[in-house]
Amino acid sequence: MEATEYPEQAERAEHPPAAASHSVPWRRLPADVASALGAVLGQIAREVSAEVMTSVPAFAAIGGSAKFSRNLDTAVRAGLERFVDLVATGQEALTPVVRELFTGLGAGEARDGRGPEILLSALRVSSRLLLRGAVDAVARSRPVGVREVMDLSDAITGFIDELAAACTDGYARQVREDAGESDRRRRHLAGLLLRGGAAGPVVAAACAAIGWPPPDQVTAVILPAAEARAARFRFGADGVLSERGEEAVLLLREVPARAELAEALHGRGAVVGPTLGWAQVPTGVQLAEFTARPAPGEAPAFADDHLAGLALGGQPAALAVLAQRRLGGLSGLRPAQRQTLVTTLHSWLWHWGSRPEVAAGLFVHPQTVSYRIAQLRELLDADLDDPLVRFELLLAVSSEAGGQPPGDPGRAIPSIPRPG
Repeated sequence: MEATEYPEQAERAEHPPAAASHSVPWRRLPADVASALGAVLGQIAREVSAEVMTSVPAFAAIGGSAKFSRNLDTAVRAGLERFVDLVATGQEALTPVVRELFTGLGAGEARDGRGPEILLSALRVSSRLLLRGAVDAVARSRPVGVREVMDLSDAITGFIDELAAACTDGYARQVREDAGESDRRRRHLAGLLLRGGAAGPVVAAACAAIGWPPPDQVTAVILPAAEARAARFRFGADGVLSERGEEAVLLLREVPARAELAEALHGRGAVVGPTLGWAQVPTGVQLAEFTARPAPGEAPAFADDHLAGLALGGQPAALAVLAQRRLGGLSGLRPAQRQTLVTTLHSWLWHWGSRPEVAAGLFVHPQTVSYRIAQLRELLDADLDDPLVRFELLLAVSSEAGGQPPGDPGRAIPSIPRPG
């Protein structure tokens, strides 16, 4: 191929293109390129579609879809036809119709969960085949010089860049739209849980809308509003967040181990509520609100550590949660069996663990008391010799007994037995 075998090349060699030609490189192409390309446009379109379908793995995986094949053929044909129209003109690369088509392709990739790099790979394949097809088409009627090949390459590259820009713009718009919709759905779920009283199917549908299964349990974390952004980033996959005034409430469905959660929230002024069923989220938030906030720079406060104090301070919800925590191991028993063990535990706690007094009060043998207490140690999975555990258990079983001591309601509180 000689560089000056056709008049247009010689003219360009003597008169370098103006700056405007660099911004629209297809202006430098000879007009006969359009007719040469037009004659083989269908063949090039089929080659491009076939090559994209086989050489781009993500497209090859869905190549059996008739709808996908039609969309691909439509996009390839529209792109090639537009390039032919641009030859030897100073027009903008894309018409509104073509731009909308390729913007839609980018948006579709985002909706289907694929990245923009897949479309860009397909465009690179198209660029290579279009250059080869254009050179071959023109060469059938006249010689093609090196400079013209370079001009064709510049024009095709510039045009493909415009198509890529439209695709990535559509992709970015869809991502922003999806993010906005996702935020709205997450706020909706947070609102449902915080208000309470929602029907199970309604909550399940709201969870499904953000890709969650219905959570069995939820933990509420109260944070200063300034920490909302960091919390959303740190716990975005497993939490929804609601901002209200000077504070934010983070609702976690998958709660990390306490040590891990404490480390993640250290120094953020957080209060972690008790982990409860999703229908009890308002209770969890309320107990977190009544728990004293940590000082700046300190570890988060856990409402679970303050349930007894909250209960004594007049918070019935705290007493209910405390009873659920301490007596939950008895939930699988038959009602009569559970009542027997709770009554035994109440008497045992009330009488400071004195078997004779418990046996006398319940009219059973001391060995029976020992057997029941051994059962309780196993079922409750708690150290019954720990003073705090005993105190919290006494609060729990006393609440079930209506605040009355075991046995005779008028009986005085027993004295602490002396050693020996």
